[in-house]
Amino acid sequence: MEECCGTKAKKEHNHEDHDHSDHNHSHSNSKLGLIISLIIFFSGLILDFWIKADWFTTNVWIRFGWYFMSYVLVAFSVFKDAFELAKKWDFFNEFSLMGIATIGAFAIGEFPEGVAVMLFYTIGEMFQESAVNRARNNIKSLLDVRPKEATVFREGNWKTISPDEVKIGEKIQVKVGEKIPLDGILLSEKASLNTSALTGESKPSSIQKSEEVLAGMLNLDQVIEIETTKLFENSSIVRILQMVQDASSRKAKTELFIRRFAKIYTPIVFFLALLVTLIPYLFVENYVFRDWLYRGLVFLVISCPCALVISIPLGYFGGIGAASRNGILFKGSNFLDIIANVTTVVMDKTGTLTKGVFKVQDIVPENILKEDFLSILSSVESHSTHPIAKAISEFHPSNQIPESVEEISGKGIKAVIDQQRILAGNTKLLKTFNIHYPDFLEEIVETTVVLAIDNEYKGYITISDEVKEDAELAINLLKNNDIKTVMLSGDKDSLTQNIAKKLGIDSAFGGLLPEGKVEKLENLKNNPKEVVAFVGDGINDAPVLALSDVGIAMGGLGSDAAIETADVVIQTDQPSKIATAIKIGKETKKIVYQNIFLAFGVKVIVLILGAGGLANMWEAVFADVGVALLAILNAVRIQNMKFSN
Repeated sequence: MEECCGTKAKKEHNHEDHDHSDHNHSHSNSKLGLIISLIIFFSGLILDFWIKADWFTTNVWIRFGWYFMSYVLVAFSVFKDAFELAKKWDFFNEFSLMGIATIGAFAIGEFPEGVAVMLFYTIGEMFQESAVNRARNNIKSLLDVRPKEATVFREGNWKTISPDEVKIGEKIQVKVGEKIPLDGILLSEKASLNTSALTGESKPSSIQKSEEVLAGMLNLDQVIEIETTKLFENSSIVRILQMVQDASSRKAKTELFIRRFAKIYTPIVFFLALLVTLIPYLFVENYVFRDWLYRGLVFLVISCPCALVISIPLGYFGGIGAASRNGILFKGSNFLDIIANVTTVVMDKTGTLTKGVFKVQDIVPENILKEDFLSILSSVESHSTHPIAKAISEFHPSNQIPESVEEISGKGIKAVIDQQRILAGNTKLLKTFNIHYPDFLEEIVETTVVLAIDNEYKGYITISDEVKEDAELAINLLKNNDIKTVMLSGDKDSLTQNIAKKLGIDSAFGGLLPEGKVEKLENLKNNPKEVVAFVGDGINDAPVLALSDVGIAMGGLGSDAAIETADVVIQTDQPSKIATAIKIGKETKKIVYQNIFLAFGVKVIVLILGAGGLANMWEAVFADVGVALLAILNAVRIQNMKFSN
């Protein structure tokens, strides 16, 4: 998040950065000074324009001193910042701009207007700081749920220690109302957990023994015990926090443009103000220096770029916060921009549109006993991490240990058991080794796993996977936004087409190896008008996630490789959140562009009026501070929007 226009930073800045939008100053510590300044200022206005006291209005030094007291109380921090930047050879910034304009106002005797500019500028800064802090605190309160303590079983006793001291494989205890401190496996029979900090979903999750639990989840029901599987620094909640923190450093193109623009724009308006003051001397017959200096000063006040350099980063930061509350993590504001322009969403099948929880259905051995068939198949598949392999291993655990195992990507496994060569996988695997199998296997819609022993086909099993509850809703939401949908899968094409037809997906391709998915995505990206998002969850999806314009990972069940490669992570594993992410991106972009047009539109109008002598310093204050406040209020709207489907 850019700390702009005087907003006090909450994190340490790089002091080598000369960007004026990043500088830190202490308006937040000057509230008392602001109140006193306001009292003195309005007292002076009463004496000047209401009571019209002669001792005040006719004595220029008393009047000057009165307003100067009010001025100094709010101007000191601005001049301090201008001086700090000047030491780094940065002379053209909003601080020096405000300083010159107000000193000029005092020089020509416009004391109230000089104070008003600095006073309302300071008030605007405080509103800006409040808005930035609100956006930051919304995310911090949502995600900064890192447990401070862990109760670990050591030396026969339960000990309370810091979570970062707990080792992998240790047993920890979590009481009712406590947060789980580290990722692990549930040792207790069951647990009821609130996962909202991780997923944005407030509905409690019921977890059974041996299932995974994640740091940051809240224990709702009873005392539970967990075996840790990750160190604290690698836990889910720490990873989420890191993603959000990193997101603030990855800027959108619009944001980067505004930063560069402000650096060029500010010195230009200094020289334009100088020209407005001096050039008329050559053309105006009754040239009065004081009048044209006043117009130049008005021009300076109007031209301050605060509305842009604060409201635009705030808009993106608000979008990241809104997404986080909906269980969606953007790794940078640049991805909010990209996802808003997506024209095609390409999805993996298993674990993305389906639950990835496979169950064995039919078992059809050939020339082998059913028990031996399952035992050999299970012993081989136990060495794979694929969800299908896991389903087989759980269905029929085996004690046989292969002598060697080799996984063949996208096809299956080659192993040796009792000096027999075993092949277990899909029909592509048997084709690779020229092993004959029945033709009807190609017509079976369900996922099939075939077994061959010593180059002889020995039967197959069928396995089914269930479509996620909101998968059809996800496709409908995307279609309603005129977004094309494509499904890519390593499963057989008949099964892929069957699911695509059921869900209403525009086009689908099955039987793809990882390189096949890459090829299909490259074909889509050949059209320069296409902005392609890919959604996946497996290790084999990582190359396609990296290749797409915006990669979206299903974070709840997804592999670490997919999550690390992706640009956006959906913590809830709900495909309908894809449409939510796109909607948040569109709303964020809309707000950012509204602020750009608002700021430029008002400023250009008042600049022209000011140069023509039709706008005074009070109108200049509105054009600066007023527009900045309107832009900020517009930017924070997204934090209160509802994005439920």
